[in-house]
Amino acid sequence: FSGKQPKTFKVKVSTMDAEMEFSCEVKWKGKDLFDLVCRTIGLRETWFFGLRYTVKDTYAWLKPDKQVLDQEVPKDSPITFHFLAKFFPEKVEDELVQEITQHLFFLQVKKQILDEEIFCSPEASVLLASYAVQAKYGDYDPNFHKPGFLAQDELLPKRVLMQYQMTPDMWEEKITAWYAEHRNITRDEAEMEYLKIAQDLEMYGVSYFSITQNKRDTELLLGVDAQGLHIYSPNNKLSPNKSFPWSGIRNISYSEKEFTIKPLDKKKEVFKFYSSQLRVNKLVSPNHCPEAERAKEDMERRLFQLQDEARMANEALLRSEETADLLAEKAQIAEEEAKLLAHKAAEAEQERQRLEVTALKTKEEKRLMEQKMREAEQLAVKLVEQSERRLKEADHLKQDLNEAKDAERRAKQKLLEITKTTYPVIPPPPTEMDFKDSDMKRLSMEIERERLEYMEKSKHLQDQLKELKSEIESLKLEEQQQAGLYSLRSYRNSAYMAQMAFYEEV
Repeated sequence: FSGKQPKTFKVKVSTMDAEMEFSCEVKWKGKDLFDLVCRTIGLRETWFFGLRYTVKDTYAWLKPDKQVLDQEVPKDSPITFHFLAKFFPEKVEDELVQEITQHLFFLQVKKQILDEEIFCSPEASVLLASYAVQAKYGDYDPNFHKPGFLAQDELLPKRVLMQYQMTPDMWEEKITAWYAEHRNITRDEAEMEYLKIAQDLEMYGVSYFSITQNKRDTELLLGVDAQGLHIYSPNNKLSPNKSFPWSGIRNISYSEKEFTIKPLDKKKEVFKFYSSQLRVNKLVSPNHCPEAERAKEDMERRLFQLQDEARMANEALLRSEETADLLAEKAQIAEEEAKLLAHKAAEAEQERQRLEVTALKTKEEKRLMEQKMREAEQLAVKLVEQSERRLKEADHLKQDLNEAKDAERRAKQKLLEITKTTYPVIPPPPTEMDFKDSDMKRLSMEIERERLEYMEKSKHLQDQLKELKSEIESLKLEEQQQAGLYSLRSYRNSAYMAQMAFYEEV
């Protein structure tokens, strides 16, 4: 086994707030390791960052298109890399989208200010420190944040602390005064305010390299940032002696220790400088000079944005299709409901017409019934009158009959008295009170005839009353089936009861 090459190697990657270890395959390129780190921390804005490693007396960035082990990385195990911002945005508020991106920039810039890699005035240092405290501790609470609560925090550059004869308590008091003004600002907002102030500092985003303008002794500093290349004096990193914006550089080349900048304007002088280390030339050229690197990063960022937009558009299309299907289904349901309502409306109209006809019919029947009731009342009155008249006639006839019987009795009594005497029997002379048996029979027959006629008329009247009662019952049944339309039933019932009471009385 001692003769076999290992298939993996170990690396340790340090971010500004964490350390991670990975086992990598031997054939992995720099991009494979870089993508693994980005996926692990959830970073999508990858174009700002890179993996930096230290080699001898300087540092270098891991090349993405070359195998890791083929580069000048340390031979230690694990190999140590630092995940840091390689390019700095000009407008942090517009270019930094993810919270993790913003947080990593905040931590790196704060460290550069505290390490005095970025110059910051005392006033600005105190203001930046107050935003750093807000990001760490949240809103100021005097009951909780007692004096001395910042004693363990490194908040100001040493240069600022030594510039004034102030105690740590006095610095804490100044920082706390600003800190109390930041109430209701979230951690992300506080970090963004910190970066917005820091991006206006002269040394923000600038990487410095030691160079000489000639092969003898003129020492200079080469500054590289998002704007271009700048030449500084060693004792002044704030104001460059000369600047070459990226848009004005036609070509950059290096040979051995010589570094050449050719302006786009051919009339301008070509600038040459030298570095004591060839590695510096290689470090500047492939990572900062050509705009191709920046364009590549921009293209990757744009590709990611386009992929994200395509995904969102596809999701929107699916939602639109689902919405269209749902609307079509709702439209069909609405159409069916409309048809059902139209059908019900037609049925309701037919029922209304039927009820209207029924109401008219009932009204006509009511009129006929009232007419029949009036006729029955008139007939009943007439029958009562006839009955009373017949009763009177019967009384007169009975009276005449009684008078005739009395006359006959008296006549017989007188006849008996006469026969008892000695006188010859002489028939009595006829008088008005003498009645024959034939007359009595005739009178009795006449009375019987009158009684039979009365009985027949009474029977006829009873039949008419029964017929009227039957019609009223049938009308009552129909009215019960159409309950709620008219209040005729109560009227008929009352009329019927009154009529029946009247006839019963008759």
